[in-house]
Amino acid sequence: MLVTDCKFLENELLDAARLFKNRPDSITHSFRFAEGVFYNAFTVDGESYAFEDREQVCDELDFKRLERRFAKLRLYEILSAKYGEEMPWGALTGIRPTKLAYTETERGRDYKTLFQKMHVREENIRLVERVLCAQEGIYEKKDGNTDLFISLPFCPTKCAYCSFITAPIDKTRAFLPAYLDCLEKELSASLSLIGNLRSVYIGGGTPFALDTPDLERVLKATAPVFEKFGRAEYTVEAGRPDVFTEEKLSLLQDYGVTRICINPQTFSDETLKKIGRKHTVADFYRALELSEKYGFLVNIDLIAGLEAESAETFASGVEKAVETGADNITVHCLCLKSGAKLKEEISYIENELVSTMVASSREILSQNGYEPYYMYRQKYQAGNNENVGWTKRDRACVYNIDVMEEVADNLAVGANAVSKRVFNEKGLITRFASQKDLRTYIENIQTIIEKKRKFFE
Repeated sequence: MLVTDCKFLENELLDAARLFKNRPDSITHSFRFAEGVFYNAFTVDGESYAFEDREQVCDELDFKRLERRFAKLRLYEILSAKYGEEMPWGALTGIRPTKLAYTETERGRDYKTLFQKMHVREENIRLVERVLCAQEGIYEKKDGNTDLFISLPFCPTKCAYCSFITAPIDKTRAFLPAYLDCLEKELSASLSLIGNLRSVYIGGGTPFALDTPDLERVLKATAPVFEKFGRAEYTVEAGRPDVFTEEKLSLLQDYGVTRICINPQTFSDETLKKIGRKHTVADFYRALELSEKYGFLVNIDLIAGLEAESAETFASGVEKAVETGADNITVHCLCLKSGAKLKEEISYIENELVSTMVASSREILSQNGYEPYYMYRQKYQAGNNENVGWTKRDRACVYNIDVMEEVADNLAVGANAVSKRVFNEKGLITRFASQKDLRTYIENIQTIIEKKRKFFE
């Protein structure tokens, strides 16, 4: 489908082409750079186009960044005109629009001008502006800041839309004792690698899928982090409401957890059945009621674009989430990756429907005092929209901001955990990924610990 003489642009141009429902049979691209001018030429289904863009270049990284931008922009403009389609984020295919906005601002430029040039819709430019405002006082670009992530990749069942490396806990329970042994070793070895601790996040999977004694092993293994570095934001993504118990919630309070996630995903029992969630909306309200007495900050997750759900049903769910008084409400757009069962059944999700859902969530949440405080985008995302975390005033989650803006080290332990070193002054990010498979992770734990030590030191 696509041929280019600029190899590092191949995936970028394919990403731009994939934005559209209609696709050309063939795209040929050629590129050259001379005297500060980027020359991009395209032939799309036999029709030829040529563009010249002039921009000052500082170094090779800057050159590649600009060429990616110009090439994607020009191909987007060709295909948008050819098919009469416009995307909510225009020619932007990156997953972190706010990070791009910060970069432009740091270089003394107005990010809004760039976004307009990239054909981003005005309402999305305003969304970025609101996110940056909500992050004031929390966003900190400083080398040595660290967030700790602990992976518990266990769930009661696997949802139809899920592409994470998780499996029903009944099928993986045999690995759990050895996995917790490894997690304890890795956490102990990580103490010397933490810089300025910003937050701790225990995620999954569904951490509350663990029985109480196993959950306590994880909390106990994490306690030395706070003993050494002092208090910090402490989140447990408790997860699905059918595994909530008074005993587990009390345990979290005992160990100083400050924030939990209760994830209904939808307020429709019919939809819950279709996506393979083995709980009801009533179970969610029961879990919420159980949690209220412990004083946790609460996050609720919803997904726009779930199977056969109408815009009205989704909007009603957002209103019900608001009525709970949750501190944070995160609105995800369905994203179908290769590991998701639904991807085998749905080839394309109507843009207009999901965009209507997103628009209604923005309106409802804004009217009820919530502000967008972090956002990110994904490939294969329904309607080419975005995921947004909404917060009440002064209730934003530090971990989410740090991770999405990539301004702090992320020390991640456990299977399928990806650690990041962030060198803000150099503009460099490096990654270290642990094995995804539980058995392989367990068998290689000593090697992982040693490699991670070298990675951080």
